[in-house]
Amino acid sequence: MIRSLAMRYAAEYAAREDRLQDQGDGRSSIHYPALFLFVGEKAAPAIGPVLDSCRRKWDNAGGVMALHAVPEGGKAEQSAVPQGEPASGGFASESPASGISSRSGASAPLLSGGPTDRLRTMILPRTEGRDPRTVRRDLFLEFQGEQRYLAEMNTALRRLTDSMADYGRLYSSFDVIHLTVITRVDDPLNVLLPEITLLTRAVLGQSFKSVQTDLFTLISERDQAESFGLSSSAGMAFLRELEGMQSPDYERTAPLLVTEDGLSIPVSHGPAPLFDLVYVLSDKNERGTSPAGGMDDNYEIISHISLLKNVMRPSGDSREQAGYNNMAFKSGIRGSTGRQGYASAGFSGVKRPNRQIALAVLYHTFRRITEEMSGESRLGPRERLERLGLSQGSLRERAKKLLPDKEGILEMTGLMSHGRPSYSELKKLSLREAEERLFGGGGEAYFSSNFALPAAKRLEAADPLREWKPLLAAPEGGSEGVTFFQLAEWTADSDDAGSVLYGLRQHMAGLRAAIALSREELELLYGDSVDRLPFSKVPLMDKRTVRNFIHYLFAEVYGAKYELLLLESELALCLRLEAALESLHSASVKRVKAMERLEEELKAAVLDSIGRAEGDIGRNIMEYYRAVTDEVIGEIESRRGPGALLGERYMGSVPDLLDRGGEALLERLIGVCEREILTAEPFALSFEEELLRRANVAAAYDNREVLSKEELFRRLYRTLEEEAAIHVRLFEYTQEHRHEEKYFFGDSGSEFLRYALSADETTRIYRLGVVHERRRSGVEKLNLMGGFHLEDLLYYRNGRIYYETYMKNGYELHGVDEESLPALR
Repeated sequence: MIRSLAMRYAAEYAAREDRLQDQGDGRSSIHYPALFLFVGEKAAPAIGPVLDSCRRKWDNAGGVMALHAVPEGGKAEQSAVPQGEPASGGFASESPASGISSRSGASAPLLSGGPTDRLRTMILPRTEGRDPRTVRRDLFLEFQGEQRYLAEMNTALRRLTDSMADYGRLYSSFDVIHLTVITRVDDPLNVLLPEITLLTRAVLGQSFKSVQTDLFTLISERDQAESFGLSSSAGMAFLRELEGMQSPDYERTAPLLVTEDGLSIPVSHGPAPLFDLVYVLSDKNERGTSPAGGMDDNYEIISHISLLKNVMRPSGDSREQAGYNNMAFKSGIRGSTGRQGYASAGFSGVKRPNRQIALAVLYHTFRRITEEMSGESRLGPRERLERLGLSQGSLRERAKKLLPDKEGILEMTGLMSHGRPSYSELKKLSLREAEERLFGGGGEAYFSSNFALPAAKRLEAADPLREWKPLLAAPEGGSEGVTFFQLAEWTADSDDAGSVLYGLRQHMAGLRAAIALSREELELLYGDSVDRLPFSKVPLMDKRTVRNFIHYLFAEVYGAKYELLLLESELALCLRLEAALESLHSASVKRVKAMERLEEELKAAVLDSIGRAEGDIGRNIMEYYRAVTDEVIGEIESRRGPGALLGERYMGSVPDLLDRGGEALLERLIGVCEREILTAEPFALSFEEELLRRANVAAAYDNREVLSKEELFRRLYRTLEEEAAIHVRLFEYTQEHRHEEKYFFGDSGSEFLRYALSADETTRIYRLGVVHERRRSGVEKLNLMGGFHLEDLLYYRNGRIYYETYMKNGYELHGVDEESLPALR
């Protein structure tokens, strides 16, 4: 529970920082409207991440529309914009990434509801329950034979274009629309891709002068453990069909437009490739390894390529360097034979590791509080006793308050005596015998009911733990509280002079000795003869002498008894205090151990999180943010006084929070960090400055290992390049011509990007550009590569074996006749 609470806090801080940085960064805007068309159930996981990435990166993403072509009765991505969200807003999910990574981060599904839905569905024939041997052919034939699918698709597309018109003010031009089609290579519904694409383009073409269409083909090579043969065969079938769609002489005419009266209108295409560009993205990269992000990396690539091709470039902005040119890229990936190649990409990004920072600050703030509470007290043994009301003077005064006033002893002289014994009868007796002769047990009974019993009742009402509670309260106004760390030490059962328990027990030993001596003296007094006692004896006045004896009895003897009762009451009070100290010690030790466990859990959480940060991004996080946290807390204490974090304004009563559970304490600590620590100026640095400071936080002035800014930038540059490995596995790079272009997304005026643009300037053989974005939060890199053909894919070479085998065994993997498809290469 503690760890999950800490991780949730870190995630919320990272998301909040990303939102703030997005607002301060000035996001890019796209020039023309954009529509994402997701085909098939297997494309559903891409919807949330792709649209969320657009929301985070595009200032006018509020008008971006999405269409999901799903099988009837299948699981559509029922997602939309939150109700009431303005059109200029974005899609409603957060998936911030931190550190250097090729991942976009896991994205939550889009929220549903609201009248301004920007994700629509388009129903196609169902796939569930079909024979896997003929599912692709059956889908194709049912689609051709059932006009209702086309009719519903036409209606859905027209409603979509009507909705898009509502967002025209968000774009600089409404002449062109960018249509991005996304499908999984092994999804059976992509057998209908030509019909879906041509119909969508035809309907859009009635509202836009031009429709630029790209296809992103996703290959999942890690999900084929159980059905690798059939899945690879289906994927190969689609790739063979795709090869035909992209041939220069590809032609297609079909009655796809359907009116409300059921009339069909043919749509024609070609001769020309169906898609402007086709990108192939796998969950394995060109090195043959599977990135940690898996397929999520490809979703970030899709949104960044879409932005790269459609970004609005302010006129006269000199900071936009070597912008992307689609025609130049298409020309670059065309081989010497003129055969159009395919493209792929890789992506990486660097930004402040917000999750790790939040956890480090949480841990160091907790550590600072622990240090404050566990610090050695300035109070010596005597001051400690006085602080807890355990000094000899304090105990004696408190014991006196337990007993009724001693003057009440004099009232005992009014007790009725038994008969009228003469002095001559009394003087022969001992003091005890004389008291018995005069009052029987009346004196003892009176003393017990008027002194001993009230003292016992008052003692019973004493509650030391409640009385000590204010000592543990949060210090205010410069007062110094006593912490349970100190109490655990003070109340330890030891012979140390600093232990208040030891000091109390020493005092109790003195009381016991004094009580024993007092009782002995009282016994001696009771044994004396009346005649020998020092009271006034008046000759010939017997009654006067007896009266003087009675005064002596109560004043001296019961006065001694009163003093003995005072000692006994003080000892009884000390016994209660001793038990309370033992209980306080147990509670304090329990709290100390709870704090130690909490510190261990927080430390484990932050170290585990830092361990997941790559390279220099995770460098010195603990060391640097310890210094930063201490600096911020020092500023707070300079304004509020030493130990201010323990005050009611900040942490409040730590014991009370602990007694409610570690979660209660952690929630209060999180609130302090979010409100007082993470909002401080040192947390507003640009990622470059923060990273450089953190890299050198532990370096001494004469340390030759100090990481220079240039060396740090060199490492970041290299890491960004390595993490942006192309997401496709080729067979020994056998494509006719490998064409590469690389683009940074960030502030072209920043120090790091100035370094990146100049690095390898004289030796690079690829095009390098920048999409300028006014940002301080980080930088991203998109690597484009093209020029290969489908037969160059390792997936193609491996899948061909399965494809040919399944075809020979009667599997019908195509909707059209095999003779109309291009030959396998």
